[in-house]
Amino acid sequence: MMMVRCDSHSSQSVTHHASHIVGWKSPSNNKAAVVASSPQSMMITSVPTTATAIWSLDLEGHTRNVRPDEQFSRTRSGTWPRTRSLNAPSPIQQFGPCGRIMKNSAMVMTIQDPASQRLTWYKPPLTVLVIKKIRDDSVLSPFVQLVKWLITEKRMVVFVEHSVLDDPLLSNQPGFNMTRDKLMPFREGKDDLTDKIDFIVCLGGDGTLLYASSLFQQSVPPVMAFHLGSLGFLTPFEFVNFEEQMINVLEGNAALTLRSRLRCIILRKDEATGKPTKAPTSLLVLNEVVIDRGPSPYLSNIDLYLDGKHITSVQGDGLIVSTPTGSTAYAVAAGASMIHPSVPAIMVTPICPHSLSFRPIVVPAGVELKVTLHPDARNTAWVSFDGRHHQELNVGDSLRVTTSIYPVPSICAQDQITDWFDSLAECLHWNVRKKQRHLDELSDLTRSHSSSNDTLDSLDRPDTLDS
Repeated sequence: MMMVRCDSHSSQSVTHHASHIVGWKSPSNNKAAVVASSPQSMMITSVPTTATAIWSLDLEGHTRNVRPDEQFSRTRSGTWPRTRSLNAPSPIQQFGPCGRIMKNSAMVMTIQDPASQRLTWYKPPLTVLVIKKIRDDSVLSPFVQLVKWLITEKRMVVFVEHSVLDDPLLSNQPGFNMTRDKLMPFREGKDDLTDKIDFIVCLGGDGTLLYASSLFQQSVPPVMAFHLGSLGFLTPFEFVNFEEQMINVLEGNAALTLRSRLRCIILRKDEATGKPTKAPTSLLVLNEVVIDRGPSPYLSNIDLYLDGKHITSVQGDGLIVSTPTGSTAYAVAAGASMIHPSVPAIMVTPICPHSLSFRPIVVPAGVELKVTLHPDARNTAWVSFDGRHHQELNVGDSLRVTTSIYPVPSICAQDQITDWFDSLAECLHWNVRKKQRHLDELSDLTRSHSSSNDTLDSLDRPDTLDS
């Protein structure tokens, strides 16, 4: 439970966060965040300058008015109930001596300034989940070194996927057989890891971090990702001197990047009756949700709604709805911009649209997107979540996408800015080009041909160059 006090006399907010897994604390300086509101709640009203209000926000983002003489009110006003976070501080909400944003229950969540997000532990972590890249022999030796060190040196309980222990090549690694019996295996989809894991370590590429995110459909433990794969955009740590780096993290000396996720819900309805046919499918994705035409030769024809209002109809190969983290994945290949993961936004990118003017757009993180199949569509659509869980979308079905309140706390090797731009340069070769020559290197050529009679044809003649 978080308590937020907003006073028109002060720009500071008092925040108490009750998360016991991520465990970051709000600083006492002025960088502590103010309340972030949804776009629909921003209405200017004239109020006395002494007005004071107090709200309570739970982990789902629901707000409750706090009155001195009564308990929390459980009613919520507004057409669209807000249950997702805007992972950024909002501006001061008073404009001049009289105007300010109208207070209502659409306030979303409070979070500290992203630049000051630091990891801290309420108690020493005791359990760690190690995710290893599959079908890669080069990861076997680092994996064995890591789990042995965690068990023998740090006395931690280590969870690994059951299929990892079935790898026959692990038995050939020196000393692993003595460690095997001390590992805690789990099976995806069968064993619930909620509230069992304090810390996650990924060994491999970006796929290991995406897989770790999919295992936790609510609160996610802090993730430390080592670059042992082919790309490594989301894995900033090198395995060299892993002991020193892990000690720093376990002691709480690390910065965090809160990578927002999308909450995706598929509602199935019968076209004739309009009634639900089955329980809705709900998934959290870290990169993107993709709606495409699947195996059909026809263009996809889907309708896009934003907070219940029809925005446009998408005709083309499909649509990508991505997080800022996913902006450097499928979205950037489809022509979208690259957005820093701390920016509170949702990206909407068409895939090969049948219109040259249909460009990618960025919308606030507090909105709800709805995607439905157009009634006149020639074929169905297909939906995938971070490249998995491929499902068909029929007429009458709808896909709803919002920003989840459960981000992935990714541990930084240095800080948010350095890690991200290093990844752009090393993985995507962002702005890599041959540098211009310095003017001094061209000075002789400039002086020898400074005459106004020189032309391009004269410069090409050998006799002119010899003179």
